[in-house]
Amino acid sequence: MKKRDLKINVHHLTRVEGHGNILVNVKEGKIEKCTWQVPESPRFFEAMVRGRHYSEVGRITSRICGICSIGHTLASIKATENACGIEVTEQTKKLRRILKHAENFDSHILHTGILVAPDLLGAPSVFPLIESHGAVVATVLRLKRLGHEWGSVIGGRTTHPTTPVPGGFARTPTKDELKELRMKLLDRLPDLKTFVEVVASIAGNFPTFDRATEYVAVSSDDEYGLYDGFVQTCMPDGTKERFAVSDYRQVTNEYISPNSTAKYTKHNLDSYAAGALARFNNNFDQLHPKAKAVAEVLGMKPVVTNPYLNSAAQVIEMVHSFHESVTIIDELLGDNSYNVDEELVKPARFNSGISTVEVPRGILFHEYTYDKDGMCTGGNCIIPTNQNHGNIQLDFEQLLPELLQENKRDDEIRLAMEMLVRAYDPCISCSTHYLDVKFLH
Repeated sequence: MKKRDLKINVHHLTRVEGHGNILVNVKEGKIEKCTWQVPESPRFFEAMVRGRHYSEVGRITSRICGICSIGHTLASIKATENACGIEVTEQTKKLRRILKHAENFDSHILHTGILVAPDLLGAPSVFPLIESHGAVVATVLRLKRLGHEWGSVIGGRTTHPTTPVPGGFARTPTKDELKELRMKLLDRLPDLKTFVEVVASIAGNFPTFDRATEYVAVSSDDEYGLYDGFVQTCMPDGTKERFAVSDYRQVTNEYISPNSTAKYTKHNLDSYAAGALARFNNNFDQLHPKAKAVAEVLGMKPVVTNPYLNSAAQVIEMVHSFHESVTIIDELLGDNSYNVDEELVKPARFNSGISTVEVPRGILFHEYTYDKDGMCTGGNCIIPTNQNHGNIQLDFEQLLPELLQENKRDDEIRLAMEMLVRAYDPCISCSTHYLDVKFLH
């Protein structure tokens, strides 16, 4: 067989958030370059929060991402509460969990229904699907609207929420508003079932590829880890290890790569994965029964090592978030002590604090230090996508030789590598927090 030449230069990959490049060069069958490159300018949010009052920090860091702004808000205010000795009420925790579920649902339907679906259906974007699969696109848009309204009821608005603040909520939804939200959710249940059926019907179009890696996610004894819990790792053989949130740096171990303006991370292996598939592998037993049923239909049971199936795991999580939110709303509606005038819990001290939540793209860490006046003197944010960059690179390094061995066409190789990146649902802009500055004297 003739040794082939191949050049791929994807400058700013489409259907992802931010700018990332795929560079491949194969000469006479020898791989000379196979790189996932992040060229975005850094964004120094950790510097922006210095000198800001503890009540302002969450407002600022929610702007790290317009898609994951709920998660950044919750991670920020939880870290602030940890620093300030604030313990919020159970009512607040339940409302925040509903809000976190809303964000996951809203983002997952956007990613799977608008950004990934064209790959599975052989279209260049969602727009041709309006003609060929119009009813499905309409279903996706109705579910997207539901996710937006769901988050807005609890958070004031879904993008950069206004009501969650350190100590509780600036405004608490009334029971009538919760009843209306419950009704909206149940009204869209047929659409959710239809979407799951569509995904199941085309699940065979997910590429077949397996690479054993480590999976890192929030894990809790009380729920499928999203809002709160430990930091947990899951190895390919199913072995799990837990860490206190305060020990997060022992897991993340950030380092600098010349290919990226975002830092890379690693723990037991040379890289690890964060995201829906990492949560699925770590927390499968705590999925809602209806979500487990969807996993069975999709043929997924941990440990799943095909990164393309991160998108399928997102669909499973959509079902989980939907039904879990209905359950929590029912609990709040049945609570005679539910209080729309609940006062904010005030700070008991000012110190350093750390928190973690799961955002749609994976585990997120925020850490802050406050002085005696409640002014922030330093912060650290570790974004899920920067935790995935190294894993994407190692996926590439295994995937490309396999595709060449299978004698795939150039366009097939390019598409397979683009689909792999999209499967991670990356927020590339949010992950760029480092700049290598060389001072010339």
